[in-house]
Amino acid sequence: MMNKLAFRNVKRSARDYLVYFMTMAVVTALMFSFNTLLFSKDVQELFETAGLMEVMIGISTFFIVLIVAWLINYMVRFILEKRSREFGIYLLIGMRKREISRLYIHENMMLGMGAFAVGMGLGLLLQQILLSVFYSMIQLDYHIRLEFNKDCILMTAACYGGCYLLALFRCRRRFRKMNIRDLMENQRRNEEISEKHEKGKRMLLPLSVLILVSFAVFLFCYKNWNAGILLAFLIGLVLSIYLFYMGLAAWISSYVRRKGNAVYRGDQLFLLRQFSSKVKTMIFSMGTLTALFTLALMGSAVAFMFNYFQNQALIHKFPFDVQVYSSDVDEDFHQEIALLHEEAQVNEIYTYQIYENGTNQVNAYLYSHLKEFGSDYQKEDGTPDWEEINRNDQMIYCDYDTYMGISDYNHLRKMLSLNEIALKEDEYLIHMKERVFNQTGDFSEQIEVNGVEGRLSFAGYYTESFSQDGHNGGDYILVVPDAVLKDMKPYYAELAADLEGTAPADLLRRMDGMEEDIGNIDSMGHAMTEAVSDCWGKEELGNSCSGSDSIVVFAAKNLVRDNLIPEIKYTLSSMIFPLFYVGLVFLCVALTVLSVQQLSDSVKYKFRYRVLLQIGYGRKEIDRIILKQLMGYYMCPAAMALIISGLITVYAGSRFNFYTGIHTSSAAYFLMGAALFFGIYVVYFAVTYVGFKRNVA
Repeated sequence: MMNKLAFRNVKRSARDYLVYFMTMAVVTALMFSFNTLLFSKDVQELFETAGLMEVMIGISTFFIVLIVAWLINYMVRFILEKRSREFGIYLLIGMRKREISRLYIHENMMLGMGAFAVGMGLGLLLQQILLSVFYSMIQLDYHIRLEFNKDCILMTAACYGGCYLLALFRCRRRFRKMNIRDLMENQRRNEEISEKHEKGKRMLLPLSVLILVSFAVFLFCYKNWNAGILLAFLIGLVLSIYLFYMGLAAWISSYVRRKGNAVYRGDQLFLLRQFSSKVKTMIFSMGTLTALFTLALMGSAVAFMFNYFQNQALIHKFPFDVQVYSSDVDEDFHQEIALLHEEAQVNEIYTYQIYENGTNQVNAYLYSHLKEFGSDYQKEDGTPDWEEINRNDQMIYCDYDTYMGISDYNHLRKMLSLNEIALKEDEYLIHMKERVFNQTGDFSEQIEVNGVEGRLSFAGYYTESFSQDGHNGGDYILVVPDAVLKDMKPYYAELAADLEGTAPADLLRRMDGMEEDIGNIDSMGHAMTEAVSDCWGKEELGNSCSGSDSIVVFAAKNLVRDNLIPEIKYTLSSMIFPLFYVGLVFLCVALTVLSVQQLSDSVKYKFRYRVLLQIGYGRKEIDRIILKQLMGYYMCPAAMALIISGLITVYAGSRFNFYTGIHTSSAAYFLMGAALFFGIYVVYFAVTYVGFKRNVA
């Protein structure tokens, strides 16, 4: 008897709360597929940094478990409130509280297990899609094969089951405190709307808008950010969201009571009353949904930022097949050359030296003018702080300006299939990163380069990719005629190699293995230079630098392009995938709450729409009213989230472009995230619209 009743109720719940069932299945599929990246042995064996993916997915899972637990608790409580009268009738006919509680818990467990089973099946498909995308991003081949990892399945089941059991335990406690009267009147109390102090509450709407405008101005104009300012910013932002909905509901109610002009236009009175009453009963929920939408939009936008970076910038970061640095100017690279000939087919190997002449003009100018450094290398009057510059604690640049001869420069350009540059005996040029040049512009008048017969004239800037993260200088290299080098000192030695085809997968690892000092090997197993090593065991030479890149920085002794690009893409993917993961789950959870609220209320609205039919409205007109009602309800939190996330994303995107040198418009990151957002949004809206029309028919 009880089992039949439970099964009947589960079928009814699955039909009434199809969106909830669908979301729990999708969440299960996402959990299982992303957990595959945690436990897949193939993924773990790819790179030394495999632990980073595990950490990021683990952190993401923690937040996802919290939000899924909130969703399940919300839905269990919501369904309980909607069925409270039914449970009151059960008590009237003689069932005990324990039996009703057990029945309800049993129903929810069956519903949850059904969603879990469907989700695991969907997860197998999503797993293959996710792994294919992942391997494609890191430029490795992937052959489709199902992975049934025991730990992956257990972790997914534990996270999912733990959320359900916690919610059902809380629900059981609510049952114990209820009596027949509470159950019979519970739903009616939830429909009661308080309209006290509406005139005062109306002012919360313009106040919240004023706060949002103030925060937008603050975001783009304030420069001295710190943890305290950021915390205050976030608290004020969250507060403005909830104030907005309180003010909006009060404003609409007051407008209707004042009998504003729009009230008498068509079906506006009906829609305004419906919307106002719903917002009043869901102020906290609407604010929470707006916050979830905002986080989902921002997460996807940041993921697109890093995706654009890896597609645009990494190729230019390592222009040579192989490049090796040595602080020893007399280094002949015989070990590296022997290894290259042993492991790969070599087209060309070229060794050369970088020079210095004891000057520090370009370094000083960049330290005191690039926005990355702020005022760190400036005095209070804005002039260069030479004491700080000469101390050179950050080692972004070498102690002295770096020079290269024109013959070496043209040889390297030829290896990169670039046109050779003609340089007269009394000229010099500067080759620098495009990102840096966009900030500095032409500063040749601020420096003086002397040649054999006096000062050299400036011949121009070149900004092609040239490996300037500590190899061919840091951010820049001064190129002079070869005759000028006779009066300079060799600073450090370099090797550049052109390989036929793709480099062996373990070439970089073997080259790093030649490092004699274990202290100069970083956590990823790469040999470091003085500029990036925290425990340099030798005397500091000051001839090592790393350049001013930020966000994604890679400065090392040995560079092998075909090994490094997949490794760095893997590191970036460790951020991209969790951000999409969290964003998708947050979005689905928020949309589920929106949809279930409307579908559940559609039974109550059935009477209201029948009245509209009786007073002369046609079926198409009612469908149009339903569409307007749902669009207003759906678009309100979405529009608020779009405004907030748009402001923050555009600001963050401009900062990201500034530090990385990417040319993509900062608004493009937001638009791509919004496109993904609305793609999922439309699916949930369509399901809700069809279900709503069916319920009121």
